[in-house]
Amino acid sequence: MAKVATFLIMAFVWVVLSGMLDPFHLTLGVICCGLIAHFSHGLLFWGGDAKSWLSGFARWILYIPSLFWEIILANIHVIRVVVHPRMLEIIDPQVIHFRTILKRPISKVTLAQSITLTPGTITVDIRDDEFTVHALDRTVAEGCPGTMEERIRRALEEER
Repeated sequence: MAKVATFLIMAFVWVVLSGMLDPFHLTLGVICCGLIAHFSHGLLFWGGDAKSWLSGFARWILYIPSLFWEIILANIHVIRVVVHPRMLEIIDPQVIHFRTILKRPISKVTLAQSITLTPGTITVDIRDDEFTVHALDRTVAEGCPGTMEERIRRALEEER
């Protein structure tokens, strides 16, 4: 059932984003969505029954506004650094390592992608519970992972 649901979601998104409805492109879309759904349905549907998945998905959707807020704040910080007259003195690239409290793979992937989407940071590696992140400067490095990790934990790991 998870494979079928993943396929349907992916096919819908593909049709909406591509807008290509000719037989050739539809066939390629069906093949690609089928292959991806077969190999990655466990990423979208991370276990449990449909009710727990829906509540988890709803909590994940509620996480999105806080992610957008973090992205806005990070954009403002990067803009300040870039337009500062002593920009080269302020930029202090850091590679940091931290251990996460997150246990589920979907939570770790969400944290890694959230960090990478936030300007000034890039997730370089994840090994078990240890993240390696490149940060633009010391301020950004000290704020990583910050409240983002706790919000993801509440959204994707707490059972209600």
